[in-house]
Amino acid sequence: MEVGIEHTITRTVDASMTAARMGSGLLEVLATPVMIAGMEQVCLECCAPYLPEGCSTVGISVNIRHLAPTPVGAEVRYQCRLAQIDGKRLVFSVQAFDPVSLIGEGEHERFIVNSQRFTEKSLSRLAK
Repeated sequence: MEVGIEHTITRTVDASMTAARMGSGLLEVLATPVMIAGMEQVCLECCAPYLPEGCSTVGISVNIRHLAPTPVGAEVRYQCRLAQIDGKRLVFSVQAFDPVSLIGEGEHERFIVNSQRFTEKSLSRLAK
């Protein structure tokens, strides 16, 4: 894995993705949490082919601005670029576009983890 790798995905906004449905607003437009989830997904997919077997990444930070509303039926293009590698910490520049313009941008950080150990650690929290 190296700084500069990029990835793009597209999703069409449906009624389940709106602010009204997600409870993050009252309008039938793409919800900010859904846009952020798309940004996380594009970053996850970007680095996945480069990870050692048994490893994954988890999101640890988002700093995102939602700039414009996108209606149901519109296609959203999410794109990312790996901007920094600091040990197991990966920093991505992310953007989202609808057919008209840039609708969201910012930075997302992910951390490389051993999948089994991470899952075990999370399950241990049930016993406390």
